[in-house]
Amino acid sequence: MNRLVSLQVASDLIRSGAALSIAGPDAALRALPPGQWIGGSIPYFMVADGGTVANDQQVFVTELSPLGTVTIASYGADGLAAIAGNAPDNGVSLTIIPGGSAAHQRFAAEAASYDDAFVKPTVGWIAGCRVEDIGHVKPTVYDGRTATRHEDRAVVAYIALPADKLACIDIVNLFEPDDGDVLRFDETSFEVGSCRVNGETVDFAAYLRSRGLEHGQLPLVGDFAGARINASLQSVPAAGGRVQLYAPVFPGVDYRVARPIDDYAAAFRAQLAAQDHAGAVLACNCVLNFLFGELEGKAIGGVEGPATFGEIAYQLLNQTMVVLRVV
Repeated sequence: MNRLVSLQVASDLIRSGAALSIAGPDAALRALPPGQWIGGSIPYFMVADGGTVANDQQVFVTELSPLGTVTIASYGADGLAAIAGNAPDNGVSLTIIPGGSAAHQRFAAEAASYDDAFVKPTVGWIAGCRVEDIGHVKPTVYDGRTATRHEDRAVVAYIALPADKLACIDIVNLFEPDDGDVLRFDETSFEVGSCRVNGETVDFAAYLRSRGLEHGQLPLVGDFAGARINASLQSVPAAGGRVQLYAPVFPGVDYRVARPIDDYAAAFRAQLAAQDHAGAVLACNCVLNFLFGELEGKAIGGVEGPATFGEIAYQLLNQTMVVLRVV
């Protein structure tokens, strides 16, 4: 099972002993009984009929038991390296972290440096809330073993796979860098006051406004040894203020502004149609794609799942779609 269901269906599955990953509004997650599950708050989802916003009587359930042996764990911000460190030799660490928390910031800045981070795959997402509630409502995660709610911990479902199975993580990034300015940053941070544009230090907020980028629709695209990793803009203040990002920028990386996308739904359909979905288990897409692409009610194909405040595929990603397959 990987779909949006009623609270009653989810509760019955939990009581049956099934190992589950559950996403939904915080009020819905609060109503679930204890069991073998992890959860995170988010009201936005991509389902077969298109994007939708869940009510407090709905949650999105992904059944993990058929994949292998599942164990649940939880880590504070200082213990996140153990996500990969305690992972099974053949399997995947399905991880949910609350947006805006210290755990979120630490994972974003440090995940790529953890031992075995790219050997034992970590996949998952960043919990959130309704976009209009950002700054007023804290995202949450749940350790289902005791149905305990957390605002600053990571919850993990370790899935140990049979010897004849392998976890594959697919990343769909619609964004490509433009041919314009090269941006560089001097430190790893979610907040940026100044940056270097083609080698010249400038006020970052003023630069973004001069290019009409203050609405945050287009991310920065970093070149990580040929891999395109996005850092999305959360807020752009007047000149002299610090730009807030949904993911950190890193020193030593060339960034460019992304090219605009005319039709998100069509772009997703084209990329997803060209991909192999064999063994697909779950997916998450960025809430910024959901909003800026006006995906509510628009089907994109592919795998269903939450539209989140960040995606995890080994490390934190933004404005991407991540799919876990077991083959």
